[in-house]
Amino acid sequence: MNSKNNNLSKFTSIVVLNYNAGDLLLNCINSIYKTQNQKFEVIVVDNTSTDNSHKKCKEKFPQINLIENKENFGYCEGNNIGIREAKGEFIVILNPDTIVEPNWLDELMRAFLKFGDGMYQPKILATTDHNLILSTGNMVQLFGFGFSRGRGEKDSNQYDNDQNISYASGACLFTSSKIMKSLSGFDSFLFAYHDDLDLCWRASLQGINSYYVHKSIIYHPIEGYSFKWSPFKFYLMERNRLYCLFTHYSKYTILKMLPSLILVDLAVTGFYAKKGFLLIKIKASLNILINLKKIHIRYSEIQKIRKITDKKIIEKFLDNIEVPSGIMKQNQNNFFNKFLRKLSNRSRQFI
Repeated sequence: MNSKNNNLSKFTSIVVLNYNAGDLLLNCINSIYKTQNQKFEVIVVDNTSTDNSHKKCKEKFPQINLIENKENFGYCEGNNIGIREAKGEFIVILNPDTIVEPNWLDELMRAFLKFGDGMYQPKILATTDHNLILSTGNMVQLFGFGFSRGRGEKDSNQYDNDQNISYASGACLFTSSKIMKSLSGFDSFLFAYHDDLDLCWRASLQGINSYYVHKSIIYHPIEGYSFKWSPFKFYLMERNRLYCLFTHYSKYTILKMLPSLILVDLAVTGFYAKKGFLLIKIKASLNILINLKKIHIRYSEIQKIRKITDKKIIEKFLDNIEVPSGIMKQNQNNFFNKFLRKLSNRSRQFI
């Protein structure tokens, strides 16, 4: 290993949360141990899998640190358990259905040394088609919708430059242990989905940016193995979107955006109704009302230590959203985006 690589090599804790991932977990860990140059530990946290994938993983890779939870704590608290066990100067949160390139960690480390404190993600391509983009950075729409930039596009080097983004994907999120622990990890209330959006939004309120690193490459199934597009996923995504809005924006910003937020909520309700998920949308909204006290406490915690204004934060937020074609047809997507842009432009004038 040359001196340049020695400078890059820091001890990293790679946290992989498992829940019935089967052979995907074994393939993921196998690819991690082909990582070049870097010193690391692998922590596999199992959320009460019934397929014995975690036990098979420990048998094949006895060097992993296996933590077996007694109950399913969800994505957020499951990863937090691994984070608390981490000994590395840096931490990676990595999905168990990913495959990493040998230089993936090297490139993430190079970016960190270049840009400094931040939340980082690699280029994410499809496992079955390495020319198909799944994420070149995750973006936030002004009303709290999160999405993966470039998803579904063919990779023709159009995103081959490192960039500041809205937030780093939880499929592979790299940062320092100092930052992760200063943010107290993931918000366990969320359970799953928009957890990465929440984490990086809270980081940005502290002046910590998120970055996309184009030379770091991992592969991920087009549709993740966990929950897929189930009613429970729709519920969590909508509930957690609202939760992030009401805990991260100041009350003054919410008040100024309120007319637009009401119209957006009506549009989302219509979308859920068309999908046959009207009760899911109602349940998500009711859960926010039921947890208003918890939301107020969380709001106070976040607002008390924030350093950056909403006006500055939303400079990185977009007015439109890219919805996967399997969820919304292109003509519907175009109409919804026209609606969102109009409301976003109006809201920005008052923030």
